[in-house]
Amino acid sequence: MPKTDPDSPNLSFSKGERIAKWLARAGVASRRDAEKLVSEGKVFINQQQITQPATFVSNNDNVYVNGKLIAYPEHSRLWRYHKPVGLITTHKDPEGRPTVFDALPPNMPRVISVGRLDLNSEGLLLLTNDGSLARQLELPSNHWVRRYRVRVFGHIVQAKLDQLKDGITVEGIHYSPIIAKIDSQKGMNAWLTVSLQEGRNREIRRVMQHFDLQVNRLIRIAYGPFQLGSLPKNSLDEVSGKVIREQTGKHIPLSRNK
Repeated sequence: MPKTDPDSPNLSFSKGERIAKWLARAGVASRRDAEKLVSEGKVFINQQQITQPATFVSNNDNVYVNGKLIAYPEHSRLWRYHKPVGLITTHKDPEGRPTVFDALPPNMPRVISVGRLDLNSEGLLLLTNDGSLARQLELPSNHWVRRYRVRVFGHIVQAKLDQLKDGITVEGIHYSPIIAKIDSQKGMNAWLTVSLQEGRNREIRRVMQHFDLQVNRLIRIAYGPFQLGSLPKNSLDEVSGKVIREQTGKHIPLSRNK
């Protein structure tokens, strides 16, 4: 393809979607890697080379990467996934451990996770093909509650857990308010329901360890309005576009063929 001046007045995309976001939704690369492809001059729109990530793509444009025509992205989709213990939430693991994405059906489009669950945690993980939707669902400003069932070992009293309602600082890291209730207790073992809005890395485990409690099972049962319910382990259930719109207010764009 011939190179053209990216600042040419003929190259005007005043409406549509930013190219890096478009490429990420199309499954070409992550948004950051897509921006790199653009800066390297490997992306063309309607046979015109672009080098600016701020360039927009409309429904009538053809996009090429390294000379290959890229299929138009699907509309935004969201799935509930019941993550089992033993999978990590990453696309590539340098240690070669099995990942959530390795376990998905082969006909799944490229998806990313909404937040994470660590190797030894299980339960509800939301997956989407839309990076902007993932970021929207992760925003603390949504005030969406993440709810967990947590089994702990150690001496525990409700009064101590109630201290978490005002937040807590552990090893220099401040955690926002956490609601923890004892559901059942037998000897040194107890099941808790733990609710929080922030969901920092290993937050529950670190906070419980601060109280000399060892977490030996952690199951996420809800993420905002989305529930794990009776979804079997390692199973997927797609959320309808209607529900996505109702719960997020997000406009779900149609693909070119829909």
